[in-house]
Amino acid sequence: MSRVVEDQSRVAIVSMEESKQRKWKRKGTSTSSPSINNLDDGCLMHIFSFLSPMPDRYNTALVCHRWRYLACHPRLWLRVERSIKDLSEPGVFPTIEAAVAAARPGDTILIATGGVHSASNIQITKPLCLIGGGELPEETTLFCTRGSESALEFLSTSKLSNLTVKAELGCCLLHRKGRLIIDGCVLQCESNPLDYLSCPIVCTACPDKLLPSSVSRGYTHGVSVSHTRIEGGAKAVLTGDDLALQHVRVIYARTALFFWFDVEYKL
Repeated sequence: MSRVVEDQSRVAIVSMEESKQRKWKRKGTSTSSPSINNLDDGCLMHIFSFLSPMPDRYNTALVCHRWRYLACHPRLWLRVERSIKDLSEPGVFPTIEAAVAAARPGDTILIATGGVHSASNIQITKPLCLIGGGELPEETTLFCTRGSESALEFLSTSKLSNLTVKAELGCCLLHRKGRLIIDGCVLQCESNPLDYLSCPIVCTACPDKLLPSSVSRGYTHGVSVSHTRIEGGAKAVLTGDDLALQHVRVIYARTALFFWFDVEYKL
């Protein structure tokens, strides 16, 4: 009888041990579930590179200190800060001209808010994206002084977003080549007696170098404007004889006009 009791107790003990092991296994699998934070810095930075700079990549910098470091890494974008004191900090520049010169094709340049950034005849000769760092375009201002032909001159496909560009005399943006995308910006020509010499956007792209294949695929030179305020000057856009405004749409707000349009070749 005693042997039967001992055997039953051993079976009970074994079953209890097995149940404990199952519980620990279940706990182990739950605690070791895969997490994005288990990835190394290189993998995370590669993932961040696929996000749109604004607002997705900008918002990732608000998650934690590690994500902020990776989201603001010079490999992903360059920064322009007028008040920077340590010029040895990688990826940060005191002027837009310096950032453009150091940028590689495809880079994004984030221009910090506060104050006015000087921009006079800055040539963009490689594909770049220039973005204002504020919540509104009025928080980041580029100013072109009198005597300059333009604030920014585009000779390559580029994008401008969330920025205010002001020109005292001349034009805010001079487009010569490539595809220029202007999204959510403010373009202003200062009011003065020589308004007829000012124009927010001047497009002089030449169709001579266009190939039929590029036209059919939509890779033509031109300008695309969306949700942008355009103020002052003789006219909103000055184009050459081979160019024309298309898909024009205007929304009348209480204090401003917002424009959507494309500048394309006459086909």
